[in-house]
Amino acid sequence: MFVLATLFSLINQVSGTPYIPGGDSPAGTDCSGLASWIANAATDRPVFGSRFNTGNEEGALLARGFRYGTAPNALVIGWNGGHTAVTLPDGTPVASGERGGVHIGGAGAYQAGFTHHMYLPMAPEGEVAAPAPDAPPPPPAPAVVDAADTAPLPAPDAPPPGDPGMANT
Repeated sequence: MFVLATLFSLINQVSGTPYIPGGDSPAGTDCSGLASWIANAATDRPVFGSRFNTGNEEGALLARGFRYGTAPNALVIGWNGGHTAVTLPDGTPVASGERGGVHIGGAGAYQAGFTHHMYLPMAPEGEVAAPAPDAPPPPPAPAVVDAADTAPLPAPDAPPPGDPGMANT
């Protein structure tokens, strides 16, 4: 689990890092590299070396436990085909590329042009929330029966109509 302070520590360490397309080291990164670093740190993965890009971001975030949409007090990542940014659980926006390198500020995950949003659920203490247990499958829906098709069923031990072993009266 992580505490929000872990993310702030990471952001403070990389703030001012130059914008380098495809970068994945303290020497520099782009917007999706920064989002990768934050998502990795939040899910107890090594920060560097497992980055995604805006083309595979959805699958990468799902694999890290993110859910579709946004939520208050959650780690939120927004993106479109060419840019991505992050909003930390306390509402702090973080991005790379809008004003050069990594910086705190701007619109974060809630930029008007972002068409996709995913969030990592957070517990009230600022830690990643435990994944929800798998819910049991819903009970089967009752069969819909047309009243015209309802006929009395024979008793369980009664022979079917027209059984040659029974006299029909």
